[in-house]
Amino acid sequence: MARVYNLILVGFGNVGRTLISLLERKREELRDKHSVEFQITGVASRRLGWQADPKGFATQALFTTGPNGRTCGDVREWLAAANADVLFEASSLNFETGQPAIEHIRAALEYGAHAISANKGPVVHAYRELSQLAARKGRHFLFESSVMDGIPIFSMFRRTLPAIELRGFAGILNSTTNVILGEMETGRTLDEAIRKAQESGVAETDPSADIDGWDAAVKVSALVTVLMDVPFAPQQISRTGIRDITAGAIKAAENRGERYKLLCRARRNSNGIAASVGPELVPISNPFAQVSGTSSIISFETDIFPALTITEENPGLEATAYGLLTDFITAVNPEDPR
Repeated sequence: MARVYNLILVGFGNVGRTLISLLERKREELRDKHSVEFQITGVASRRLGWQADPKGFATQALFTTGPNGRTCGDVREWLAAANADVLFEASSLNFETGQPAIEHIRAALEYGAHAISANKGPVVHAYRELSQLAARKGRHFLFESSVMDGIPIFSMFRRTLPAIELRGFAGILNSTTNVILGEMETGRTLDEAIRKAQESGVAETDPSADIDGWDAAVKVSALVTVLMDVPFAPQQISRTGIRDITAGAIKAAENRGERYKLLCRARRNSNGIAASVGPELVPISNPFAQVSGTSSIISFETDIFPALTITEENPGLEATAYGLLTDFITAVNPEDPR
């Protein structure tokens, strides 16, 4: 028989709402194929506060009138009031400290709930602490959606590539800069390209974290920390953004058969890890040059596979939500193949 899990969400923006919609769409499959039922018993955001109802919120009401449950004073009271089994953490990224997401996840694990995150901050700043805490509590701390949406990068190495040595990787991991550089290829200036990306909803109102390379650096930091087992802060990464690239430079590169791409790199060497984020000129024949729009690509170098490459074509919010969903299945039924 399917067990009913009480799910709670920190962050009720686009990702959180898309996750709930995806869960509802997959409800029958989760029950029949994975023996999993669920109800949403907690929703939290800056606007809503800490809302809990252990009997479960009506899904439609969450999207219309909003949660109308007990208002709690803090995350720990909220966890108990919601009788939480699984926390989904989808709050905004703080790349400098990872807070308050780290505290949300720590509280959930200490309470006895699984913790699933779309937030890179806790991975970068507290991966070992939270993973060890999860192990002590017999729970899971999972974060597939934190890099390349729901593409199975972390789970691929964890579950299907045992006894492999990751020597390095390279890729395009920031979709906003990829879109901006693509707009500049049409002749727009950097400022014009940013405005265009903002109008389409790709770029934030303040795009500095993307165009200055911080978002990409945090993703590199997360990959190095987890997959190469070396704690690595974003500040340790050699980082250059795209502010100094001009439309003229892009046109000249095009005439030479090249394109600018913001590339992320990391490689193990005799001194540890060398990692960088920065614009590079890529020959048009290189697969990286063909990655356009909001698509991403990463190529791993291992002792077995010289180049194991994954490409993600123009993902939507559902891709991020899917990563959270697969982590949910893994957490509550870790032996279940997927």
